[in-house]
Amino acid sequence: MTDGLTQFESSYLPLWQSGVLKARVEALEGLLERCTVCPLDCGNNRMNDELARCYSGRLPIVSSYTPHFGEEPPLTGTRGAGNIFFGNCNLRCVYCQNYQISQAHKEQIKNQITHDRLAEMMLELQARGCHNINFVSPTHFAPQMARAILIAAKQGLRLPIVYNTNSYDSVEVLKLLDGIVDVYLPDLKYAEDEAGFLYSKVRSYQDISRAALREIFRQTGHELLYEEGLLKRGLVIRLLVLPNDLGGLRESLQWISRELSPRVTVSLMAQYYPTNVAGTNPRYTLLSRRISESEWLRAVSLLDEFGMESGWMQEFDGAALYYRPNFDDSATPFRDVRDFNGEDSPTCTVDRSLPRLVGVL
Repeated sequence: MTDGLTQFESSYLPLWQSGVLKARVEALEGLLERCTVCPLDCGNNRMNDELARCYSGRLPIVSSYTPHFGEEPPLTGTRGAGNIFFGNCNLRCVYCQNYQISQAHKEQIKNQITHDRLAEMMLELQARGCHNINFVSPTHFAPQMARAILIAAKQGLRLPIVYNTNSYDSVEVLKLLDGIVDVYLPDLKYAEDEAGFLYSKVRSYQDISRAALREIFRQTGHELLYEEGLLKRGLVIRLLVLPNDLGGLRESLQWISRELSPRVTVSLMAQYYPTNVAGTNPRYTLLSRRISESEWLRAVSLLDEFGMESGWMQEFDGAALYYRPNFDDSATPFRDVRDFNGEDSPTCTVDRSLPRLVGVL
């Protein structure tokens, strides 16, 4: 971990100045003509607005853009992460907290915008003092994201780019994003393909997500680069604890520790609650409740068991209330965390039982 950088420069700026960024954007957009932007490989021509699994064509769909105070502390800082929530998704998670925008394509089409408007949103968030541009669910819009970054860089964008993904990503696309993205914030949802298919409706989640994380780790290594306490570059892997250990947390942490490094930063999350169809469809009974305190404590103990040296974790009792967005209010879908207790985060405490962790989300 490195701190005290004096003049951080986002990775995409030298790529833009050299002309490499433009070439990368064109290569990414070429994947839209017979879509292989994600591992579903639908093959539809999105440049002609042919729709398939993600219900997304040539132009990006943005459901909300706003300063967000619920990310990891060095991303949120004091003025918030500049979150841009893309509409639609290549997964169909039955418990998705953002299901209002990820699984309602007929409504989301009204949020389609131009690449220039997406660039304007990024510059607006920068002008509002946000510490980064955090693209949420960017996988299916990676080419459009890159095009907008190119436009915004020409107009003065200087903030780090955060790629906040479900990890069902194409390695080819991730290689093209090398140097465009500063911070990777991937979820590792499942350790088994069966769970990936049942709960997120995709095949081979284990192999695909692990291949994606290997490529991301190749790009970043385990080091995190900070400036004045704010995260500027690196990798943070998020692990949401599911009830009944449906995500296979032990297997995922073991894989991270052995195949990547025990020094990779992880973010352990207690915020699960049954939403979307998880709380109503009897097929998903095992997901129909919040996690228990004993399940959370077992999850926390695994960090020590596998020697994880760096990261954050949510406080068990504090996470669920904040992470219940309402995207009917697109300007502020999440409540300001300061409405809860006057502190910077609804879960901002120091955990003394795991002193090797950097802090608590």
